[in-house]
Amino acid sequence: MVWRFWKTRRHASIFGKQLQAVDSDPASLPYVTTQIPLYNEANVAERVIRAVAAMDYPASRHEIQILDDSTDETRQIVDTIAASLCLEGKNVQVLRRRNRQGYKAGALVEGLQCCKGKLVAIFDGDFVPPRDYLKRMVPPLLADGRMAFVQARWGHLNAGHSILTQAQSIGIDGHFMIEQSARAYSNFFMNFNGTAGLWRKAAIEDAGGWQADTLTEDMDLSYRCQLVGWRAGFLADVVVPAELPQSYTAFKSQQFRWAKGSIQTALKLYPRVLRSQASLMAKIQAFLHLTHYGIHPIMVFLSVLTLPVLLTLNMQIPWQLMVICMLCILMAVCGPNALYISSQVATRTGFKKLLFLPALMCVGVGIALSNTRAVFEAIFNVKSGFVRTPKCGGSDRSKTNNPYYAYRVNAPVFPIFEIILGLYCTVSLIVYIEAKHYMVGPFLLIYACGFLWVGFFSFKEGLESGQ
Repeated sequence: MVWRFWKTRRHASIFGKQLQAVDSDPASLPYVTTQIPLYNEANVAERVIRAVAAMDYPASRHEIQILDDSTDETRQIVDTIAASLCLEGKNVQVLRRRNRQGYKAGALVEGLQCCKGKLVAIFDGDFVPPRDYLKRMVPPLLADGRMAFVQARWGHLNAGHSILTQAQSIGIDGHFMIEQSARAYSNFFMNFNGTAGLWRKAAIEDAGGWQADTLTEDMDLSYRCQLVGWRAGFLADVVVPAELPQSYTAFKSQQFRWAKGSIQTALKLYPRVLRSQASLMAKIQAFLHLTHYGIHPIMVFLSVLTLPVLLTLNMQIPWQLMVICMLCILMAVCGPNALYISSQVATRTGFKKLLFLPALMCVGVGIALSNTRAVFEAIFNVKSGFVRTPKCGGSDRSKTNNPYYAYRVNAPVFPIFEIILGLYCTVSLIVYIEAKHYMVGPFLLIYACGFLWVGFFSFKEGLESGQ
């Protein structure tokens, strides 16, 4: 993917320059509906609504739908802001349902049924679109009548908040700048990321609409659109800042949803991908894309097996095989590092952020146990609800004055198992070092640090929230 990114980057740059600017005549502009799905997000509701309303697009051609499923004070906040914006001449509608059937997908379905726009933008509550967002995102859909959607790159509002948010920002930069760019310009299957994208309404309807049978309705619809002949686009230069999860429990909840949903989508759609007319490389990449969270059960399996293998097996490995193993390990280490280093070079954010790369490695390992549960729930069709990620909105996180704590994700017993697994990996590390098997040491060290780190802070957050 790194190689394909650098290979296709010139094509992406040419594509961006060839796009014509949006005509300033309002009558010639396509009608756009912006949907903002919300559920109990008092900390961020006003920020995202006002940012959408402030976008530089004629009010006569821009409809704003607030799809509010909230049951708390968010409802009052939404109503107050909507009324204020309507007085300013904005076309703002608040849609509420009697139940949350279908969760976010269900809300998007209801909004789509009554929206006026042929193009539909979607923003989650923790995103803050720039003023020129629509004027930069509309041209690709006007230039290509078979383009289903265009995805913008996620930025970060709070990357400097903690080590956790710094680590997440590196991972997200790698995903968007390298992976999404490479997919978009290599004719691979590409996914809409659930927010900060602009859709063609006809493509949504042609592919069967939003469906709630997976936890990643965005990935599901993206693949279905491309399977029926639509294309997907990505504009890396359009950056929409967003809030990163600031707690370990919130981050694990988000990753759990993504892990389970992507495996559900793989089970649902990959057989169709295999039967499609896509290239062999596109099918291979789609498999890696849809099932990449399957690495977490393998990581947990390996962490458990390391100690029994050392204690029960006594093998003399030929030096030739050892060299091959070392080369494979070197490639496995260099691949992700090349991805993240390339993303920082491409985004021109400097190399200072790469100091947090070890933290990303540890956090990526630390969530493996939680994501393993997600993968198996998907495989065995265990039903679970859509748990949205709590947002702080940049406000004070003290318990006394912030509803963030009311939105905290419960973390009852799972952190204890993560801590136990971390202690087990620590014992395995000590045994391997005493046996002079130094090659495995660095990996066991990352495993031990990752499980202990994530487990400890998750447990601590659970105690603070009274769980």
